[in-house]
Amino acid sequence: MSKAKNIAVKLLDKEYVIACPEEAEAELQQAAAHLNSKLQEIKSSGKIIGMERIAIMAALNISHEYIAFRQQQPENLGDNIKRLSDRIQATLDAAKQQD
Repeated sequence: MSKAKNIAVKLLDKEYVIACPEEAEAELQQAAAHLNSKLQEIKSSGKIIGMERIAIMAALNISHEYIAFRQQQPENLGDNIKRLSDRIQATLDAAKQQD
């Protein structure tokens, strides 16, 4: 059984500590970097104001990217969907606690 550890990630200049299995730390850091990039892109557009709205738009954009990818890759990716969904939800929950 894998041991979880707390990993600090930075999203829009705020630090969030997330529990993560040790073997998934690199993936978590990649996911956080991708999410932060999307958050920064949306924030810098100036069209969306408020952390929660920016986070929702980023989640929608990432979901859209995923669906487009999935349509190109018809194999079953259910486990990956669940893991990504859990990460998005954890990030949104953390963002709500910071506000």
